[in-house]
Amino acid sequence: MAAVTKSAKPKRSFGEWLRSRDGQKVLVMIAFMIIPLALLFTFTYLPFAEMFGFSFYNMKYVGTKTFVGLKNYTRVLQRDDCFGALKLSLYYMGGSIVQLVLALYLATVLSFKVKGGDIFKGFMFFPFLINGIAIGFIFKFFYTRGFVFDTVLQWCGFQLDNLPYWLRDQRINNISLVGTSVWRYFGQNMVLFIGAIMSVDAELYEAAMLDGANRFQQFKYIIMPSIKTIITLNVILSITGSLSAFEPPYVITSGANGTGTYFVVMHEIAHTQQKVGLASAMAIILLIIIFAATILQKLFFKYIFRSADDEDLNATARRDKKLARYVARRDKKLAGKAV
Repeated sequence: MAAVTKSAKPKRSFGEWLRSRDGQKVLVMIAFMIIPLALLFTFTYLPFAEMFGFSFYNMKYVGTKTFVGLKNYTRVLQRDDCFGALKLSLYYMGGSIVQLVLALYLATVLSFKVKGGDIFKGFMFFPFLINGIAIGFIFKFFYTRGFVFDTVLQWCGFQLDNLPYWLRDQRINNISLVGTSVWRYFGQNMVLFIGAIMSVDAELYEAAMLDGANRFQQFKYIIMPSIKTIITLNVILSITGSLSAFEPPYVITSGANGTGTYFVVMHEIAHTQQKVGLASAMAIILLIIIFAATILQKLFFKYIFRSADDEDLNATARRDKKLARYVARRDKKLAGKAV
Protein backbone atom coordinates (compact mmCIF):
# COMPACT_ATOMS: atom_id res chain seq x y z
CA MET A 1 0.00 0.00 0.00
CA ALA A 2 1.56 3.22 -1.07
CA ALA A 3 2.18 5.64 1.72
CA VAL A 4 0.22 8.83 1.44
CA THR A 5 2.49 11.78 1.91
CA LYS A 6 1.21 15.20 2.77
CA SER A 7 2.49 17.97 0.61
CA ALA A 8 4.70 20.34 2.53
CA LYS A 9 3.17 23.77 3.13
CA PRO A 10 5.14 26.28 1.09
CA LYS A 11 6.98 28.84 3.16
CA ARG A 12 5.74 32.38 2.82
CA SER A 13 8.04 35.29 2.40
CA PHE A 14 7.95 38.18 4.86
CA GLY A 15 6.04 40.32 2.38
CA GLU A 16 3.42 37.62 1.84
CA TRP A 17 3.05 37.11 5.59
CA LEU A 18 2.72 40.87 6.05
CA ARG A 19 -0.14 40.96 3.54
CA SER A 20 -1.86 37.96 5.12
CA ARG A 21 -4.56 38.08 7.79
CA ASP A 22 -2.12 37.12 10.57
CA GLY A 23 0.33 39.81 9.50
CA GLN A 24 -2.41 42.44 9.36
CA LYS A 25 -3.48 41.54 12.94
CA VAL A 26 0.07 42.00 14.19
CA LEU A 27 0.40 45.33 12.35
CA VAL A 28 -2.86 46.63 13.83
CA MET A 29 -1.78 45.61 17.34
CA ILE A 30 1.62 47.29 16.92
CA ALA A 31 0.00 50.45 15.49
CA PHE A 32 -2.39 50.73 18.42
CA MET A 33 0.34 50.02 20.98
CA ILE A 34 3.21 52.14 19.69
CA ILE A 35 1.51 55.54 20.05
CA PRO A 36 0.41 55.19 23.72
CA LEU A 37 3.72 53.53 24.61
CA ALA A 38 5.64 56.37 22.93
CA LEU A 39 3.56 58.96 24.80
CA LEU A 40 4.00 57.08 28.09
CA PHE A 41 7.77 56.92 27.59
CA THR A 42 8.04 60.57 26.50
CA PHE A 43 5.90 62.13 29.23
CA THR A 44 6.39 59.68 32.13
CA TYR A 45 9.44 57.44 32.08
CA LEU A 46 11.86 59.86 30.39
CA PRO A 47 11.04 62.79 32.74
CA PHE A 48 11.29 60.46 35.73
CA ALA A 49 14.70 59.26 34.59
CA GLU A 50 15.81 62.88 34.15
CA MET A 51 14.52 63.80 37.60
CA PHE A 52 16.31 60.80 39.12
CA GLY A 53 19.52 62.02 37.50
CA PHE A 54 18.95 65.58 38.77
CA SER A 55 18.73 64.28 42.35
CA PHE A 56 22.50 63.64 42.32
CA TYR A 57 23.40 67.21 41.35
CA ASN A 58 23.46 70.61 43.03
CA MET A 59 21.77 72.63 40.30
CA LYS A 60 19.23 75.25 39.31
CA TYR A 61 16.99 75.32 36.27
CA VAL A 62 19.53 77.46 34.45
CA GLY A 63 23.29 77.39 34.90
CA THR A 64 25.98 74.89 35.75
CA LYS A 65 25.37 71.81 37.85
CA THR A 66 27.72 70.09 40.29
CA PHE A 67 27.68 66.38 41.04
CA VAL A 68 27.15 65.82 44.79
CA GLY A 69 26.18 62.14 44.91
CA LEU A 70 23.85 61.24 47.77
CA LYS A 71 24.24 64.54 49.63
CA ASN A 72 20.81 65.74 48.48
CA TYR A 73 19.19 62.68 50.05
CA THR A 74 21.01 63.19 53.34
CA ARG A 75 19.98 66.85 53.33
CA VAL A 76 16.33 65.88 52.89
CA LEU A 77 16.56 63.53 55.88
CA GLN A 78 18.19 66.27 57.96
CA ARG A 79 15.71 69.07 57.18
CA ASP A 80 13.09 69.77 59.84
CA ASP A 81 10.59 71.21 57.36
CA CYS A 82 10.54 67.96 55.36
CA PHE A 83 9.87 65.83 58.44
CA GLY A 84 7.29 68.33 59.68
CA ALA A 85 5.53 68.14 56.31
CA LEU A 86 5.44 64.34 56.50
CA LYS A 87 3.84 64.57 59.95
CA LEU A 88 1.00 66.58 58.42
CA SER A 89 0.21 63.54 56.29
CA LEU A 90 -1.16 61.93 59.47
CA TYR A 91 -4.00 64.49 59.43
CA TYR A 92 -4.89 63.53 55.87
CA MET A 93 -4.60 59.80 56.68
CA GLY A 94 -7.06 60.27 59.54
CA GLY A 95 -9.35 62.17 57.18
CA SER A 96 -9.08 59.36 54.61
CA ILE A 97 -10.34 56.88 57.22
CA VAL A 98 -13.36 59.11 57.95
CA GLN A 99 -13.86 59.50 54.22
CA LEU A 100 -13.86 55.73 53.58
CA VAL A 101 -16.18 54.94 56.50
CA LEU A 102 -18.65 57.62 55.40
CA ALA A 103 -18.48 56.48 51.76
CA LEU A 104 -18.99 52.82 52.68
CA TYR A 105 -21.94 53.65 54.96
CA LEU A 106 -23.71 55.78 52.33
CA ALA A 107 -22.93 53.24 49.60
CA THR A 108 -24.49 50.47 51.68
CA VAL A 109 -27.62 52.54 52.33
CA LEU A 110 -27.97 53.66 48.71
CA SER A 111 -27.38 50.18 47.30
CA PHE A 112 -30.83 49.25 48.58
CA LYS A 113 -33.96 50.91 47.21
CA VAL A 114 -34.09 54.43 48.65
CA LYS A 115 -36.31 57.26 47.45
CA GLY A 116 -34.27 59.94 45.73
CA GLY A 117 -31.16 57.76 45.87
CA ASP A 118 -30.02 58.56 42.33
CA ILE A 119 -30.25 62.31 42.91
CA PHE A 120 -28.33 61.97 46.17
CA LYS A 121 -25.60 59.96 44.40
CA GLY A 122 -25.25 62.72 41.81
CA PHE A 123 -24.95 65.43 44.46
CA MET A 124 -22.34 63.47 46.41
CA PHE A 125 -20.26 62.64 43.32
CA PHE A 126 -20.39 66.17 41.88
CA PRO A 127 -17.52 67.64 44.00
CA PHE A 128 -15.11 65.10 42.49
CA LEU A 129 -15.82 66.57 39.04
CA ILE A 130 -14.81 70.09 40.10
CA ASN A 131 -11.25 71.21 39.49
CA GLY A 132 -9.08 71.10 42.62
CA ILE A 133 -7.97 74.73 42.20
CA ALA A 134 -11.58 75.87 42.03
CA ILE A 135 -12.40 73.89 45.17
CA GLY A 136 -9.45 75.56 46.89
CA PHE A 137 -10.78 79.04 46.12
CA ILE A 138 -14.30 78.01 47.20
CA PHE A 139 -13.12 76.85 50.62
CA LYS A 140 -10.74 79.77 50.96
CA PHE A 141 -13.76 82.08 51.10
CA PHE A 142 -15.79 79.47 53.00
CA TYR A 143 -13.31 79.48 55.91
CA THR A 144 -12.41 83.19 55.83
CA ARG A 145 -13.24 85.06 59.02
CA GLY A 146 -16.83 86.31 58.99
CA PHE A 147 -17.71 84.63 55.70
CA VAL A 148 -19.85 81.58 54.88
CA PHE A 149 -18.94 79.10 57.63
CA ASP A 150 -18.90 81.70 60.38
CA THR A 151 -22.22 83.11 59.18
CA VAL A 152 -23.86 79.68 59.30
CA LEU A 153 -22.51 79.08 62.80
CA GLN A 154 -23.85 82.47 63.92
CA TRP A 155 -27.29 81.44 62.65
CA CYS A 156 -26.95 78.41 64.95
CA GLY A 157 -26.35 80.69 67.96
CA PHE A 158 -22.53 80.94 68.10
CA GLN A 159 -20.83 84.30 68.68
CA LEU A 160 -18.23 85.37 66.12
CA ASP A 161 -15.74 86.35 68.82
CA ASN A 162 -15.88 82.83 70.26
CA LEU A 163 -15.16 81.14 66.93
CA PRO A 164 -11.56 80.23 66.01
CA TYR A 165 -9.71 81.41 62.91
CA TRP A 166 -10.21 78.31 60.79
CA LEU A 167 -7.17 78.93 58.58
CA ARG A 168 -4.89 80.74 61.04
CA ASP A 169 -5.23 78.78 64.29
CA GLN A 170 -2.64 75.98 64.12
CA ARG A 171 -4.74 73.79 66.40
CA ILE A 172 -7.50 73.49 63.83
CA ASN A 173 -6.33 74.79 60.43
CA ASN A 174 -5.04 71.40 59.20
CA ILE A 175 -8.31 69.75 60.25
CA SER A 176 -10.16 72.37 58.21
CA LEU A 177 -8.05 71.57 55.16
CA VAL A 178 -8.57 67.83 55.64
CA GLY A 179 -12.33 68.47 55.66
CA THR A 180 -11.94 69.97 52.20
CA SER A 181 -10.31 66.78 50.89
CA VAL A 182 -12.95 64.58 52.53
CA TRP A 183 -15.74 66.63 50.93
CA ARG A 184 -14.14 66.34 47.51
CA TYR A 185 -13.17 62.66 47.37
CA PHE A 186 -15.66 60.68 49.42
CA GLY A 187 -18.19 60.79 46.54
CA GLN A 188 -15.73 58.99 44.28
CA ASN A 189 -15.19 56.27 46.89
CA MET A 190 -18.93 56.00 47.43
CA VAL A 191 -19.58 55.39 43.73
CA LEU A 192 -16.89 52.70 43.60
CA PHE A 193 -18.39 51.00 46.65
CA ILE A 194 -21.90 51.17 45.16
CA GLY A 195 -20.69 49.57 41.92
CA ALA A 196 -19.09 46.73 43.87
CA ILE A 197 -22.14 46.20 46.12
CA MET A 198 -24.54 46.18 43.16
CA SER A 199 -22.51 43.36 41.58
CA VAL A 200 -23.31 41.05 44.52
CA ASP A 201 -25.82 38.34 43.63
CA ALA A 202 -29.30 39.40 44.80
CA GLU A 203 -30.16 35.79 45.69
CA LEU A 204 -27.70 36.01 48.59
CA TYR A 205 -29.77 38.82 50.14
CA GLU A 206 -32.99 36.84 49.63
CA ALA A 207 -31.50 33.74 51.27
CA ALA A 208 -30.20 35.83 54.17
CA MET A 209 -33.60 37.46 54.69
CA LEU A 210 -35.26 34.02 54.73
CA ASP A 211 -32.79 32.99 57.44
CA GLY A 212 -33.75 36.07 59.48
CA ALA A 213 -30.60 38.15 58.87
CA ASN A 214 -31.00 41.89 59.46
CA ARG A 215 -29.31 44.67 57.44
CA PHE A 216 -26.20 44.75 59.61
CA GLN A 217 -25.75 40.98 59.33
CA GLN A 218 -26.18 41.20 55.56
CA PHE A 219 -23.50 43.89 55.48
CA LYS A 220 -21.10 41.90 57.67
CA TYR A 221 -21.48 38.46 56.11
CA ILE A 222 -22.41 39.26 52.48
CA ILE A 223 -21.34 42.76 51.46
CA MET A 224 -17.97 43.05 53.22
CA PRO A 225 -16.52 39.73 51.98
CA SER A 226 -17.80 40.41 48.45
CA ILE A 227 -16.24 43.86 48.04
CA LYS A 228 -12.93 43.30 49.82
CA THR A 229 -10.99 44.00 46.59
CA ILE A 230 -12.61 47.44 46.18
CA ILE A 231 -12.06 48.20 49.87
CA THR A 232 -8.36 47.41 49.49
CA LEU A 233 -8.13 49.57 46.35
CA ASN A 234 -9.87 52.56 47.98
CA VAL A 235 -7.70 52.35 51.09
CA ILE A 236 -4.51 52.26 49.00
CA LEU A 237 -5.64 55.22 46.88
CA SER A 238 -6.68 57.22 49.95
CA ILE A 239 -3.50 56.60 51.95
CA THR A 240 -1.16 57.26 49.03
CA GLY A 241 -3.20 60.37 48.17
CA SER A 242 -2.84 61.65 51.72
CA LEU A 243 0.96 61.46 51.36
CA SER A 244 0.83 63.65 48.25
CA ALA A 245 -1.77 66.26 49.30
CA PHE A 246 -1.08 69.54 47.51
CA GLU A 247 -4.04 71.53 46.21
CA PRO A 248 -5.93 72.43 49.44
CA PRO A 249 -2.93 73.74 51.43
CA TYR A 250 -1.33 75.42 48.42
CA VAL A 251 -4.43 77.25 47.15
CA ILE A 252 -6.18 77.97 50.46
CA THR A 253 -3.27 78.90 52.75
CA SER A 254 -0.16 78.79 50.52
CA GLY A 255 1.38 76.55 53.17
CA ALA A 256 1.32 79.27 55.85
CA ASN A 257 0.72 78.77 59.60
CA GLY A 258 2.02 75.20 59.64
CA THR A 259 -0.13 73.87 56.78
CA GLY A 260 2.65 73.19 54.28
CA THR A 261 2.49 69.54 53.23
CA TYR A 262 5.39 67.64 51.67
CA PHE A 263 4.37 68.66 48.16
CA VAL A 264 4.03 72.32 49.16
CA VAL A 265 7.53 72.30 50.71
CA MET A 266 8.90 70.55 47.64
CA HIS A 267 7.27 73.17 45.41
CA GLU A 268 8.82 75.95 47.50
CA ILE A 269 12.31 74.41 47.30
CA ALA A 270 12.08 73.69 43.58
CA HIS A 271 10.46 76.85 42.19
CA THR A 272 11.18 79.56 44.76
CA GLN A 273 14.60 78.56 46.09
CA GLN A 274 15.62 77.01 42.72
CA LYS A 275 17.13 73.94 44.41
CA VAL A 276 16.17 71.50 41.69
CA GLY A 277 18.46 68.69 42.81
CA LEU A 278 17.19 68.80 46.39
CA ALA A 279 13.55 68.85 45.25
CA SER A 280 14.20 65.88 42.95
CA ALA A 281 15.65 63.93 45.88
CA MET A 282 12.52 64.78 47.90
CA ALA A 283 10.36 63.41 45.08
CA ILE A 284 12.32 60.14 44.95
CA ILE A 285 12.07 59.70 48.73
CA LEU A 286 8.31 60.32 48.60
CA LEU A 287 8.01 57.72 45.84
CA ILE A 288 9.84 55.18 48.01
CA ILE A 289 7.55 55.98 50.97
CA ILE A 290 4.44 55.53 48.80
CA PHE A 291 5.73 52.20 47.46
CA ALA A 292 6.46 51.01 50.99
CA ALA A 293 3.04 52.12 52.25
CA THR A 294 1.31 50.39 49.34
CA ILE A 295 3.14 47.10 49.93
CA LEU A 296 2.42 47.20 53.68
CA GLN A 297 -1.27 47.88 53.04
CA LYS A 298 -1.50 44.98 50.60
CA LEU A 299 0.17 42.62 53.06
CA PHE A 300 -2.09 43.86 55.87
CA PHE A 301 -5.31 43.35 53.94
CA LYS A 302 -4.09 40.02 52.58
CA TYR A 303 -3.58 38.85 56.16
CA ILE A 304 -6.91 40.29 57.37
CA PHE A 305 -9.01 38.80 54.59
CA ARG A 306 -7.11 35.51 54.69
CA SER A 307 -7.87 35.26 58.41
CA ALA A 308 -11.53 35.98 57.69
CA ASP A 309 -11.63 33.35 54.95
CA ASP A 310 -9.94 30.80 57.23
CA GLU A 311 -12.48 31.59 59.95
CA ASP A 312 -15.33 31.04 57.48
CA LEU A 313 -13.82 27.73 56.36
CA ASN A 314 -13.40 26.59 59.97
CA ALA A 315 -16.98 27.55 60.78
CA THR A 316 -18.20 25.62 57.72
CA ALA A 317 -16.15 22.57 58.75
CA ARG A 318 -17.55 22.69 62.30
CA ARG A 319 -21.07 22.99 60.96
CA ASP A 320 -20.55 20.01 58.62
CA LYS A 321 -19.17 17.90 61.49
CA LYS A 322 -22.19 18.72 63.66
CA LEU A 323 -24.51 17.88 60.79
CA ALA A 324 -22.71 14.57 60.19
CA ARG A 325 -22.99 13.61 63.89
CA TYR A 326 -26.67 14.51 63.89
CA VAL A 327 -27.31 12.38 60.79
CA ALA A 328 -25.35 9.47 62.31
CA ARG A 329 -27.38 9.59 65.56
CA ARG A 330 -30.63 9.82 63.62
CA ASP A 331 -29.74 6.84 61.43
CA LYS A 332 -28.74 4.83 64.54
CA LYS A 333 -32.06 5.57 66.20
CA LEU A 334 -33.98 4.62 63.08
CA ALA A 335 -32.00 1.38 62.79
CA GLY A 336 -32.77 0.53 66.47
CA LYS A 337 -36.50 1.12 65.96
CA ALA A 338 -36.48 -1.06 62.86
CA VAL A 339 -34.95 -3.96 64.83
